Amino acid sequence: MSVETIASQPFQDQKPGTSGLRKKVRVFEQPHYLENFVQSIFDTQKGYQDAPLVVGGDGRYYNRQAIQTILRIAAANGCGRVLLGRGGIFSTPAVSHMIRKHGACGGIILSASHNPGGPDEDFGIKFNTPNGGPAAEKVTEAIYTATRHINRYHMLDTPDIDLDQIGIALVGDMRVEIVDSVCDYADLMEQLFDFDRIRALFQSGFRMRFDAMHAVTGPYAREIIENRLGAPQGTVVNGIPLEDFGHGHPDPNLVYAKELADHLFGPDAPDFGAASDGDGDRNMVLGRHFFVTPSDSLALILANADLAPGYRSRVTGVARSMPTSQAADRVAAKLGLNCYETPTGWKFFGNLLDAGKITLCGEESFGTGSDHVREKDGLWAVLFWLNILAERRRSVAEIVREHWQNYGRNYYTRHDYEAVDSSAANGLIDALRAACATLPGRRLGSYTVEYADDFRYLDPIDDSVSEKQGIRIGFEDGSRIVYRLSGTGTEGATLRIYIEAYEADPAKHDLDTQQALAELIGIADGLAGIRERTGRNEPTVIT
Repeated sequence: MSVETIASQPFQDQKPGTSGLRKKVRVFEQPHYLENFVQSIFDTQKGYQDAPLVVGGDGRYYNRQAIQTILRIAAANGCGRVLLGRGGIFSTPAVSHMIRKHGACGGIILSASHNPGGPDEDFGIKFNTPNGGPAAEKVTEAIYTATRHINRYHMLDTPDIDLDQIGIALVGDMRVEIVDSVCDYADLMEQLFDFDRIRALFQSGFRMRFDAMHAVTGPYAREIIENRLGAPQGTVVNGIPLEDFGHGHPDPNLVYAKELADHLFGPDAPDFGAASDGDGDRNMVLGRHFFVTPSDSLALILANADLAPGYRSRVTGVARSMPTSQAADRVAAKLGLNCYETPTGWKFFGNLLDAGKITLCGEESFGTGSDHVREKDGLWAVLFWLNILAERRRSVAEIVREHWQNYGRNYYTRHDYEAVDSSAANGLIDALRAACATLPGRRLGSYTVEYADDFRYLDPIDDSVSEKQGIRIGFEDGSRIVYRLSGTGTEGATLRIYIEAYEADPAKHDLDTQQALAELIGIADGLAGIRERTGRNEPTVIT
């Protein structure tokens, strides 16, 4: 069981994004690659000798091998105690909860979120800090800098441990506590929501379908929805986590969760449908023949927060990412609450949550959350909707349409162009950035530009500044077009275009979204020169 100090080469790689390091599995399988990154975490962080470290992932291919490596490096670096999910499984929000509950020094999460899994697909790793949330910029910068200079890592020479047996294992002198990753999280949900009312809803004949997409939330959803809330067996489908997600793409949207959407828009549709993603932090919500946009979902949760016991009379404010529609802003204004607009990335919400400035938050990319953890939480959002439905006893469509009557409707869509040539994508954004100064006052079709900028965020808690967070084109009637490059893919660039228009007239609330936004979509395409610059005639995904 000797400690080996192994010579290694520094990273010759680009800086990891806000979601950690994501690459193809074959990149992580290169000699020393994973080891370099993990050692750099231990070289730059403190407290792991005295406080536990939480480790787990979404169960995708290479999860088990990576965990054995992490445990050996942790032990060799003097880590005293690790909390590990059975089978190496932990949803991302459950890791956040475990860190906070046990006063851990942080957590290492193995996931590439909603990206596909398998030997030829994606893998990822990120570090969460003691507040339970994604590492702040100064932490990720320190880890990255260490990877650029590292020339050795420490590893204990020990056999693999059994990841599937709950109990205590030793890696050298390090204590590894293999725990039920579901129970603590389910207990937390029972404290936040009225399980008795939701149980009565199911007893009344209410039907639901939850698609776990062969990803991490399967065991959590079965325990909570079927076992604790009494939904019929089979309510949770695709509930066994698989290393390749059943050859699927574990992204809960209308394209990749088509099987669920087909059921909800079919002749024998259940009352409610929901899905979560690879690591359990995203959600999609559907009613019978009705899709709820993530932006509307955040606004509806805010408007109905008092219906959930854990949020009754204690919501302090709300935050949304800049590209998310302004639907939540309207609710916050009516309730007399502050609404913060942040860059995309959950770490920005973390500062506001830690300071008590907000209680609820969300992103348009199917992520919603609250101060119960410091990550977005897919199953939490689904349970919030079930609590609302149990109290209101009206259909999803009726609840959403009533909300539109009270607040108006923000028509909203996102067009994703995936795996775009990086040079072409960056050139497109650079051209838009250069054009911002000339756009205000310009007439584009029937719209007049009021402002155009590259979003800059001054954090109200720590005064940090985040530049170039997305091109915003705002029109005089409140409509918006936003352009961003996303860092969640592993090949090329993902160009996201967000289009939004506000409609106050209830008589115009039932238009098809793409038709209602057709002129703005044409303006967005033409202004950016999508076809000319990317060679794409249509988006990869429309949500």
